[in-house]
Amino acid sequence: MRRRPFAALLAGVVVPLIAALPAGASPHRTTVAPRGAQEGSVSASALLAKVTGCSQISNGKYRTDEETSATVPVCDANGAVFWKADMDIDCDGQVTPQCGWDTDPWFQDDTAFHQSNGQPLNSAALPYVVVPSSSGIWNYASAGIKGGGVVAIVYNNQVEYAVVGDTGPDEIIGEASYSAAAGLGIDPDPEYGGAESGVTYILFKNSQASPIESHADAVSRGDALAQRFLTEN
Repeated sequence: MRRRPFAALLAGVVVPLIAALPAGASPHRTTVAPRGAQEGSVSASALLAKVTGCSQISNGKYRTDEETSATVPVCDANGAVFWKADMDIDCDGQVTPQCGWDTDPWFQDDTAFHQSNGQPLNSAALPYVVVPSSSGIWNYASAGIKGGGVVAIVYNNQVEYAVVGDTGPDEIIGEASYSAAAGLGIDPDPEYGGAESGVTYILFKNSQASPIESHADAVSRGDALAQRFLTEN
């Protein structure tokens, strides 16, 4: 869940690597296709039309990476909170071929919230979102957000449903699992992947997928919650 030192990487290894690649290529080791289909019945444009303004609920704003300034507020709405940020890749939790010490320099073998069997979440298999750890800026629990809470992620005219699965730095926002990124067509490589901007996260208050590891349940609940969100906002 640690943020990559983006500027340092660009100045050191990444720029020469990218320069040596063919046009359009990525330093990621494999090409990952999105799941493709729109999840649920609510369109990306319908959701985005409801989050054009911001009734700020956070006491301050968040940075998207360690070296950036704080520009991202958490916004309140009827039945949800939301923010617009980048997407860094959280590859923590269960060790898999995609996520582990060999693939992620910042790997941690645990997540803040666990599966129904007590094991950490599987970042490579489960779409989940990382929320900032509670601080003076914002306390996610006070807004009705909890582990397993249902989230709509909107990116590139797509809607993907996920759960709240991990906590991150208390001053940085904009992070999701390997699976969440891959499903949206975002490079999920934990070191070089992610999206620099254009990601909207809508977290539904007092919601919970059951069990937390069931993506199908998150999609079913998320679709109903999204429909209600459109009606109430």
